[in-house]
Amino acid sequence: MSKTSIEWSPDTRMNRCRVNGATMGTRYDVQFYAPLHVDVKALAAELETAVCAVDNQMSNWKPDSDLSRLNRTAPGFWAPVSANLAAVLVRALEIGHETDNAFNIGVGELVDAWGFGPASARRIDPKGASDQAPILPVSALLEVDIQQCRARRHAEVALDLCGIAKGFGVDELASVLDRHGLSSWLVGIDGEMRARGRKPDDSLWAIAVEAPDYAQRAAISVIELGNAAIATSGDYRHWADIDGMRISHTMDPRTGSPLHGEIASVTVIAPNCTDADAYATALMVLGMKEGRALAVQRNLDALFIVRGGGAFHTIATGCFADATPP
Repeated sequence: MSKTSIEWSPDTRMNRCRVNGATMGTRYDVQFYAPLHVDVKALAAELETAVCAVDNQMSNWKPDSDLSRLNRTAPGFWAPVSANLAAVLVRALEIGHETDNAFNIGVGELVDAWGFGPASARRIDPKGASDQAPILPVSALLEVDIQQCRARRHAEVALDLCGIAKGFGVDELASVLDRHGLSSWLVGIDGEMRARGRKPDDSLWAIAVEAPDYAQRAAISVIELGNAAIATSGDYRHWADIDGMRISHTMDPRTGSPLHGEIASVTVIAPNCTDADAYATALMVLGMKEGRALAVQRNLDALFIVRGGGAFHTIATGCFADATPP
């Protein structure tokens, strides 16, 4: 159940509203300014319905989700999927191709084997994990018929949308507000965010970029956002300490093992949060040299935060490079 707060703002003659609730194992948060005639309670219910629908379609933690049913369907057979899931699968395949397999939604079995998925029980010994094999590009294993809203696997591949589904959920929240004609809002799910317009005082929405600190949450920089989305992928929130080894939840499909690299986090700004989410994951996997090269090639606005010498160092492309370094 979502929580809604409404505050009359006499200086703007509008309601300043906030809606938040649980979804995808975390929380969503929506802030917006609305004319007095807008039924905020009804709008809050619509927002919750939209974001929960994405969770019900794309979660591999829910056995009755569209994604879970697709993962259970025998290879070679079509499985019906929602229009949303079909669209996300297609975009995931496209970004996987663009990033030369650095973004790969076929890592579900690997995520489970390392204890980060629904199975939760780790099946791999980190000390003997050097024989892991690369993950094949999903484009060779998955076919999507977006017109008929169906998909089929051509081999036993476990699909995992954790690197893109939250971003899509943010875009669905944004779509609800756009349909209602609201022009000043900020929506987010667990740090993946999207903004529209400016606040009534003409200021942009201020977004904190977290320092990739394992022990505490603190901002390393603040970004002003309007009519864009932002997403961060990092190694500092979801990890496990296994026999004295810190294991990242992000899998490197090129090695078939958890990511080990010099990058602590990557933040990407894009027109929509689906793309920002997926590209942030891909750049994290690619590493500093290849990731920066791809960001420049694709004209991506990216901020790389690197650990070294007991301090954080930043490398930026696009609008981040034009701004004052944090």
